[in-house]
Amino acid sequence: MPATIKLVRTGKKNYAHYRIVVMDKRKKPNGAYIEKIGTYNPMTNPPEITVDEDKLHSWIQKGAVLTEGTRKLHLDKK
Repeated sequence: MPATIKLVRTGKKNYAHYRIVVMDKRKKPNGAYIEKIGTYNPMTNPPEITVDEDKLHSWIQKGAVLTEGTRKLHLDKK
């Protein structure tokens, strides 16, 4: 199964909040996801990122690919 780790936007207009999720690449962009592994809140100063490191690394080992948005958060460097 081709999986991706991506950001899914939640929150109200002008108050963005994101979930970091693992999704099947073949599903709709905002469809059902396999697992939620963290959150990203860009509205705080500095931006707040919470990630379950064990889940992140296990999905990367299984072949999941980070999307461009999650790569910019440097999740793979943690």
